[in-house]
Amino acid sequence: MPPEAHIEPLPRQGIIASLPEAWRRPLTRLALAWAAILLLTAHDWFEMAGQWWNSSTYNHILLIPAIIGWLVWMRRRELAPLGPQGWWPGLVATALALFGWLAGSIAGVNLVSQAGAVAALVGAVLALLGPRVGAGLAFPLAYSAFLVPFGDEFVPPLQMITARIVVALVGWSGVPAQIDGVFIDTPGGLFEVAEACSGVQFLVAMIALGALVANCCFRSWARRIAFMAVAIVLPVVANGVRAWGTIFIAQSQGIEFAAGFDHIFYGWIFFALVIAMLLGMWWRSFDRAPEDPAFDPAAIEASPLLARLADLRLPGNAALAALCALVLGFAVWSTLAARVEAPLPERVALPQVSGWTMVDAPQQLFWEPRATGADHRLFARYRDGQGQTVDVFLALYSAQREGQEATAFGEGALMLETPWRWLEPGASDEQAQGDWLFALGSIKRLAQTSYRRGDLTTGSASRFKLATMRDKLLLRSQPAMMLIVSSEDRDASRSVAAFAAAIGDRGAWMDHAAGLR
Repeated sequence: MPPEAHIEPLPRQGIIASLPEAWRRPLTRLALAWAAILLLTAHDWFEMAGQWWNSSTYNHILLIPAIIGWLVWMRRRELAPLGPQGWWPGLVATALALFGWLAGSIAGVNLVSQAGAVAALVGAVLALLGPRVGAGLAFPLAYSAFLVPFGDEFVPPLQMITARIVVALVGWSGVPAQIDGVFIDTPGGLFEVAEACSGVQFLVAMIALGALVANCCFRSWARRIAFMAVAIVLPVVANGVRAWGTIFIAQSQGIEFAAGFDHIFYGWIFFALVIAMLLGMWWRSFDRAPEDPAFDPAAIEASPLLARLADLRLPGNAALAALCALVLGFAVWSTLAARVEAPLPERVALPQVSGWTMVDAPQQLFWEPRATGADHRLFARYRDGQGQTVDVFLALYSAQREGQEATAFGEGALMLETPWRWLEPGASDEQAQGDWLFALGSIKRLAQTSYRRGDLTTGSASRFKLATMRDKLLLRSQPAMMLIVSSEDRDASRSVAAFAAAIGDRGAWMDHAAGLR
C-alpha cells in the first residue's frame, strides 16, 4: 500500500475530553468528593438499595436515579455557559448534611441518616460547582430527596383514614358494618385495614410522579401546587374505594375471591387507571412545551442575588481538600460515638409494688414484647386486691446501636408475625404512649410504652431518639430503658391507670428497677 493511502484513525475522545474545558476539572473534583462521601455513608446507601429492591413500597425509587440523570442531561446545553466554581457556603451545607447523617446513624434513625447521606452529595455539588450551577440544577438536586425511602410513618394515620372511608362507603352501599379501630365487621366477615392496605406505597409513588410532572409540564406555580394537591388526595381516596370494593365483593363472592380480585385488579389495574385519571384531568392544563428550555441561563447570569453569592468563591482544589477533611472528621467522630456504652448492673429485678402482687396466671393469648438487643429483659404479671391484672415488661440497654434499638421496627408491644394486630391509639400522656392491640377477632389488649434515658421519661419514640442523638454526639454514655405496662382485662384502661398510679413517677420506678438509683 502506498504511503499516501495510509490513514491514521482519529483518536477517540474520552468522556472528560468531550466536556467543555471549564467543566473538566470541577467535575473530576466532584467525582472524587462523591467517592469519599459514598465511602463514608456506604452502609446507608446499601440499606436504601435493599429497601428499593425488596420493599414494594419503594420499588419505584429504582427509577429515580435514571430520572435524575435524565433531568441533568436535559439541562446540559443550558448548563454549559455557566462557569462552575468552588463555593465555601457549599461546604457549610455539606457539613450540616454530614452532621444529620451522623446524628441519624448513631441514634438508629434511618430516615435522618439516609437523608443526610443524600444531602451530602447535593452539598458537594454546591461546594465544587457553585451557586449558579446549583440554581440551574435546582430541581434535579431537590428531586434527589425521593431517593430516601419515606412513608412508613404515614401508615397508622392512613390506616385510620382508609377505615373511615370504607365504613362510609359500606354504609352507603347498604351493607351493615361496625368499625373498631382498623377492623371492620360485616356480615361477610371481619376485615382489617392492615399496613399493606393503607395505600402508603401508592401515595409515595404518586408524590414522586406528581413532583416530576409538575416541574416538566407546568410553568405556573399555582397550577403546580393544585396538581400536587390532587396527586396527594386522589390516591388516598382511591385506596379507600379499593378497600370498600374488596369488602363489597366479599359479601357476594366470599373473602377468598375478593382477596384474589383485590391483588390482581386493584393491585395493578386499578391504580394504573387512577394515574391515567390524574393525567387525563390535567393534560389540557399543561402550559409547558416539551421543547422549552429547562431554565434561562441568561437570567441566572444576570441575577444580582446569584452574583453576590458567587462572590463567596473558593479555589476548587481548596474546596475539594476541605470536603475530604470534613469526611475524615466525621468518620472519626462516628467511630468514637459508636463506642459509647454505659455500664450496667449484672443483675436487675422488677420490684414489689404497693397494693400489687406478682402472680403466675395464664394469658388468654401469648403476648410478650420484643426487645431483641436488650442487655436485660424482665417480664412479670401483677394483680391487685380488686383482681385487676397487668403485664409489666422492662428492657435495659447499655447502648442504642444497630441491632440494639428500643425503637427499631418490630420491637416493643406489637409482636410481628403473630395473631396480634395494631387496632388504634390508646390512652397516652407525656410519659407513655398507648396502643390497643387486637387478636383472633375478640381479644383486646392495651399497652402503654415508656422510654427512659438519663432524666428523660417519654412515650414519644422521637423524643427518645433525639435524646440518644444528643448523648452520642457529646460522647456521653447513658443507659436506656423501655417499659411496657399492659392489660387484657375487660377494663384494661382502668387496670393500667391503677398500676401507673401505684408506681408513681415512671422514670424513678424504672431507675429503681434497673438498679441505677
